[in-house]
Amino acid sequence: MYQPLPEGIRSARADNRNGLDIHYLEAGDADAPVLLLLHGFPELSYSWRKVMLPLAEAGYRVIAPDQRGYGFTTGWDGDYDGDLGACRMFNLATDMVGLLHALKTGPVRAVVGHDFGSPVAAHCALIRPDLFRAAVLMSAPYGGPPPLRRRVPASDIHADLAALPRPRKHYQRYYASRAAAADMLHAPQGLQAFFRAYYHVKSADWPENRPFELGGWRAAELAKMPTYYIMDRDRDMAETVAPHMPSDEEVEACRWLPGEEMAVYARAFRQTGFQCALNWYRCMTDPALSPEMRAFAGARIAVPATFIAGAQDWGIHQVPGALKAMAETATADWRGTHLIEGAGHWVQQEQPAETVRLLLDFLKGL
Repeated sequence: MYQPLPEGIRSARADNRNGLDIHYLEAGDADAPVLLLLHGFPELSYSWRKVMLPLAEAGYRVIAPDQRGYGFTTGWDGDYDGDLGACRMFNLATDMVGLLHALKTGPVRAVVGHDFGSPVAAHCALIRPDLFRAAVLMSAPYGGPPPLRRRVPASDIHADLAALPRPRKHYQRYYASRAAAADMLHAPQGLQAFFRAYYHVKSADWPENRPFELGGWRAAELAKMPTYYIMDRDRDMAETVAPHMPSDEEVEACRWLPGEEMAVYARAFRQTGFQCALNWYRCMTDPALSPEMRAFAGARIAVPATFIAGAQDWGIHQVPGALKAMAETATADWRGTHLIEGAGHWVQQEQPAETVRLLLDFLKGL
């Protein structure tokens, strides 16, 4: 079990019949309507610890699993040359269908996904609206399923980034590389220091996070984002975030992620490594690895949906046009976009009270 864990949050396991023995955290009455909370990268079920009890006290059974490749969940392949297809989006959604069947929950009131959990939640709602009756997407906008015929870009964005006067590379391209997992696991500054810098630089605590809408999917526009998204070509992620390591005074002042909680992430990823989690990026960035999703071309999420993110989160603009597409073309029953001041990328940890308020407002509207 993760420690420290707030009293009232339980830890359990379930066989999802899709190859995983899923570890999950749970709070609330077993007979209450279910909320399924899906974490992102590099996160854990533990990332929901600040919102689970308030949601349970509001009358919900709250379930937060460690997804494939994360935490105490087992049964996944962590080899770069292993079973890559298991990390494709359709199978990640199947993981959650299997978990709900194992727990005999019936339909869930809402599936809530943060960061990479956001597209998983979106696909759950798209594929099984009978089981996932509403969707809350957080920090990563969902622009819809892939088209039936892949669009051929006018130029290679990765070549264009590398050709800039200050050569750059996209962080997802880096995460798909063979070197990325070892770079982070064996970061020269140490794993916990790497996590501290990474979480700091993507939070509202880093004053340079002042996001704005980009002009398009072009190298010169993408390069306006911080280097944790559009990296310097010759730096890995550990090197990228190291210059932004917060001071001892800043770490001490960080109430939303004190040292003992930060250590939970370092311990977990030291045990599991990063590779299976990074295989999600490999599947997402290569359309050939998710051909089944083309069957949903043009389909909209039919159930009620909303978006919550930090106002200081560059993630909301990292795919130009996705925020607008999510509300106008990717969903059929849009319930609003909500940006929380004083929060960066880790919105449910940085501003849990406001996150809970927005979640409950959405749920009441159902």
